[in-house]
Amino acid sequence: MTRQELFTWIRQQYGTEPEYPWHDWNAVLRHNDNNKWYGVVLEVSADKLGLPEVGIIDVLNVKSDPLLIGSLRRQDGYFPAYHMNKEKWLSIQLGEPELYDAIKDLLSLSYELTAPKKRNRKLSANNPGDSANGKEKEADEG
Repeated sequence: MTRQELFTWIRQQYGTEPEYPWHDWNAVLRHNDNNKWYGVVLEVSADKLGLPEVGIIDVLNVKSDPLLIGSLRRQDGYFPAYHMNKEKWLSIQLGEPELYDAIKDLLSLSYELTAPKKRNRKLSANNPGDSANGKEKEADEG
């Protein structure tokens, strides 16, 4: 998946546009509702990622599950996150056809992990005075 294919896909999938906060070719992918980043597209020198080739490559940083990150980083095309928390973020090389589906799956996971948290507003119908943490109930019993 190339940079342009990625941007087309996120437009269709999430309705978001890449942002360029550093006024260069590096782009942030951000939620429309909470402004959290769910991806970052960066130009990185191949040697900084430990690759033998010379030149600049595009990578996509995504947030992921730390256990998944550990296993993926052993595979070609996956790297410790460039300029991000390496325990929670992963860099994926763009432009590798065999990573096309994995990029979409990992970007979807990143989108979910950075989405606004849904609050549990469940109140007991039998005890409408009970709070979510049960403090009022404890005070009444004590």
